[in-house]
Amino acid sequence: MRLRAPAALLVLLLASACADPSGAGDASGGTVVVASSAEVDVLVPAVSATTSGQAVLQQLFDRLADLGDDVNTIGDRGFRPHLARSWAWSKDSLQIAFTLDPKARWHDGPPVTARDVRFTFQLYTDPLTGAPFGPLLANIDSVSVRDSLTAVFWFKRRSPEQFFDATYQMLIHPEHLLGKVPHDSLRQSPFGRAPVGSGRFRFAQWEPDVKLVIASDTLNYAGRAKLDRVIFVPSRDYQVTVTRMLTGEADVLETVRPEVAPQFAGRSDLRTLQYSVLAYGFLEFALHDNGGARPHPVFGNATMRRALMLALDRTALVRAVFDSLATVPVGPAPGAISPRDTGMAQPAANPAEADRLLDSLGWARGADGMRKRFGRSLAFTLMIPAPVRTRVQYATLIQAALKERGVAVNIESLDPPTFTDRLNRRAFDATILALSTDPTLSSIRQSWGAAGATTPMGSNHSGYANPLFDRLADSAAAATNPVDARVLWARAFRVINADVPAIWLYEPRPLMALHVRIQPTRVLPTHWLTGLADWSIPAGQRLPRDRASGNR
Repeated sequence: MRLRAPAALLVLLLASACADPSGAGDASGGTVVVASSAEVDVLVPAVSATTSGQAVLQQLFDRLADLGDDVNTIGDRGFRPHLARSWAWSKDSLQIAFTLDPKARWHDGPPVTARDVRFTFQLYTDPLTGAPFGPLLANIDSVSVRDSLTAVFWFKRRSPEQFFDATYQMLIHPEHLLGKVPHDSLRQSPFGRAPVGSGRFRFAQWEPDVKLVIASDTLNYAGRAKLDRVIFVPSRDYQVTVTRMLTGEADVLETVRPEVAPQFAGRSDLRTLQYSVLAYGFLEFALHDNGGARPHPVFGNATMRRALMLALDRTALVRAVFDSLATVPVGPAPGAISPRDTGMAQPAANPAEADRLLDSLGWARGADGMRKRFGRSLAFTLMIPAPVRTRVQYATLIQAALKERGVAVNIESLDPPTFTDRLNRRAFDATILALSTDPTLSSIRQSWGAAGATTPMGSNHSGYANPLFDRLADSAAAATNPVDARVLWARAFRVINADVPAIWLYEPRPLMALHVRIQPTRVLPTHWLTGLADWSIPAGQRLPRDRASGNR
């Protein structure tokens, strides 16, 4: 629902490090097997709600325009033409007319038209569709068809990110295949198992929990993908994905955890690359009792929340869980898009001050070292999803650290459906969450703005609401001058950091493992698969499976 200089630097490093001195890397061909830790949910872009699903779908479907390497979201600077070969703004900036590439075709043959663009907007914004990104299109009033190749976007008001909203949030869908499918039945439609897109890869095969195969669309209007095939092999068991990589069954492993990193060291056939992601993890407090109007009996008090923050050595927690593969965020967003302001540095752990604050609230230590007030123990339940290793580790470490301050933490590990239900109902004390975000700070209003706390199924699960934060965030999102926007965002960050609705815990800096024959390009923090269609394998370095022609 969701990055500037660090992203550009990463692209530059990969482009230079992965250049093929023989020149053979320009040839097309080869197969890449990706050891994946997550299965896709459904292959309809409008309703896919998982990062893994959207990452694959972006290979099969196209946007009107793509973000540039600097990941700018203001205006249209740096955006690359894709389905739209050009665009024109109206004088009042309330319309953008996109002219489609006349060579663009759906994988089953018909041309991509402006009707498909209009249909896609209607699909994303229909409440019956339940599109996760639908609310992000609220500033677009409508899309009209000027002619078969011209779609006109009409906006309710001028905004710095109008172009970003129109292009980034939607992958264009085929009206001729989905026009008669009820919008509330898209997940169950045959299309969701065998999609037809317009991207440089086309769908080939899907056996859920076994493999998903995409193949180069050899006659694509934007040029064929350089790889013949990409095969995603999922497993919920991380060690299985590691084994597949080490034994040569797979060519790419998205994340190399610190505990397995030594197994990749010294391998002549493998290499690792560190990259940026738009994600961060945090300990979130419920500020209201069961999502109601009454303050939470423990976390309704900002002094309590600050005391618990000062009780945690977040730098030590990051080292314990991630080694050197994560940092502590400065606020409610990944560092790649966060404002740079020294005044926002997160406070270091201060156990003495934490104890002083807890004492000031009347929570006194007993003979057993645990705190009580009026006969009630200072205790809360920390809710986490059962299979997520990082959050289990963090919960255990937080439990131990807070026990030293006299605070009892009960860890409640729930299966994913139950966890999600409790989260949406605000039926929890505290939880550890991780968010993947859009490449724009505007999206943090969904998770931390007051509107996200009152909207059913909104993503502000803490119930945090501060009018000053909302005003600053809204003003920052509307600012047309980047310098003004950064100043306003920095002020908004300082407000929310002072309120402590959550404790910002970690921002991953993951390692990817690759077979040495693979030449990746344009790895952006939006997702490591962003430039997959331009990855290549030099002809002289291909393995027997690179020459296989099945599923094409």
